[in-house]
Amino acid sequence: MVDCVDTVTSIVPGDGGVTGAGTALDAATRGLRVALVEARDLAAGTSSRSSKLFHGGLRYLEQLEFSLVREALRERELMLTRIAPHLVKPVPFLYPLSHRVWERPYTAAGLLMYDTMGGARSVPGQKHLSRAGALRMVPALKRNALVGGIRYYDAQSDDARHTMTVARTAARYGAVVSTSTQVSGFLQEADRVAGVRLTDTETGEETEVRAQAVINATGVWTDELQRLSGSRGRFRVRASKGVHIVVPRDRIVSESGLILRTETSVLFVVPWGSHWIVGTTDTDWNLDLAHPAATKKDIDYILEHVNTVLATPLKHEDIEGVYAGLRPLLAGESDESSKLSREHAVARVAPGLVAIAGGKYTTYRVMAADAVDAIGPDLSGRIAPSITDRVPLLGADGYHALVNQADQIAAAHGVHPYRIRHLLDRYGSQVHEVLAPSIENPELLKPIPAAQNYLKAEVVYACTHEGALHLEDVLTRRTRISIETPHRGVESAEPVARVMAEVLGWDEQRIAREIEVYTARVEAERDSQTQPDDQAADAKRSAAPEARPDLTEPIA
Repeated sequence: MVDCVDTVTSIVPGDGGVTGAGTALDAATRGLRVALVEARDLAAGTSSRSSKLFHGGLRYLEQLEFSLVREALRERELMLTRIAPHLVKPVPFLYPLSHRVWERPYTAAGLLMYDTMGGARSVPGQKHLSRAGALRMVPALKRNALVGGIRYYDAQSDDARHTMTVARTAARYGAVVSTSTQVSGFLQEADRVAGVRLTDTETGEETEVRAQAVINATGVWTDELQRLSGSRGRFRVRASKGVHIVVPRDRIVSESGLILRTETSVLFVVPWGSHWIVGTTDTDWNLDLAHPAATKKDIDYILEHVNTVLATPLKHEDIEGVYAGLRPLLAGESDESSKLSREHAVARVAPGLVAIAGGKYTTYRVMAADAVDAIGPDLSGRIAPSITDRVPLLGADGYHALVNQADQIAAAHGVHPYRIRHLLDRYGSQVHEVLAPSIENPELLKPIPAAQNYLKAEVVYACTHEGALHLEDVLTRRTRISIETPHRGVESAEPVARVMAEVLGWDEQRIAREIEVYTARVEAERDSQTQPDDQAADAKRSAAPEARPDLTEPIA
């Protein structure tokens, strides 16, 4: 908890998402005393439910948002080369062409802009393919679904792991990072915000922390927290629901991802280890912000659109995972959510209080720097410029050398080299920390039952180093077992809970409760995904119990 900090320069209440974590890192590396508080877990909201891409956004070129694309491509380059090469990787995509004559030069022109704006620095540039060439790259496509194709590159990352690593890096540079800590009110001095009241969502304990400035980085909860502060906001945030499905890799035979046009947006088919992520939808959501629910209609929409080009259609029974997230869009520019701006906005809404919203995951670092710049008038001293473009995340330093040493590390621990490479792409140069407990307890080198891609040692590390407090934190965010297995983590729940119990001191009653809460969550999500509309799906999903018993509304 943050009651060890009586006064800080700035407080960042967030959904523990990438913008809040990035803001904490930016402030800490400028020499400010900063606390990041989160009501649930790091990346519990939008930042664990994205398309898992660091990308410039090809469709934003059509909307003439050139500055956004240029900015995003620069950030992608930084992630690939300097900031997070262990977490962010290049990924190829095929853009199938379905019209002769005009579509190839039109699309090529857009991709040329993409490349010249920075898209082809650390990844290959566009490559034009005939129909035969495109089908060799993606044999899963119907022959009559395309007349040719263009391959281009973007980048991907495990969003939850990346967000958590940003927060841990902030902590390394002195930030206080406190999960299960909810903002329940604001402290006022005359006409200025002077800090926050906090509630421990595990125990109900309350405390106060004073600060020269508070940054509201709560994403889709921006308006709710603004009302809680008693200040009038300078912009409104509108929540747009995006649903993704996860299917086994063998259901789509392809060497690359796919990007497909729909009537309102684009559909991505993203390679994800031994799976594909397919999405997304783009619809308004006005219900429970903490638990957006996917409906049968959402899933049918995705299947219908991807099946227009697949020779062997995907079926409902092929789906192993489903997740829904909310995009915080700046409202008021259009009635169609897919056309709302992905630009971000920063406003000093009252003395001592700054709000930031909008944007996209890829540009989180720029958003964070703008938010910290905005608190300058509230600080007693001069603020240093942002330097996070030169600050590698935890695990980045030494990563490339360790990749070359993967065989030796594997031999030293008695595991297959592919295990070490998998760990390196999740933890980078912190891999030795992850494996250290297995020296005395070789049992930790065994895979998690019913989730063979992960080791028990990773569960221990999640608890000792990554702030996991509940079973759902590990199954849903520290690993992605909840979306990568047909049982959605239920069959792994007890063995994972027992490993956590040894680290966190849980008794049998606590183990049983954690399993019960997680199982109820999965059942509620499955039920919601059979419902015909948002209202019915929301009712099913919201009925599941919370892992953190003292959460209140608004949740931020």
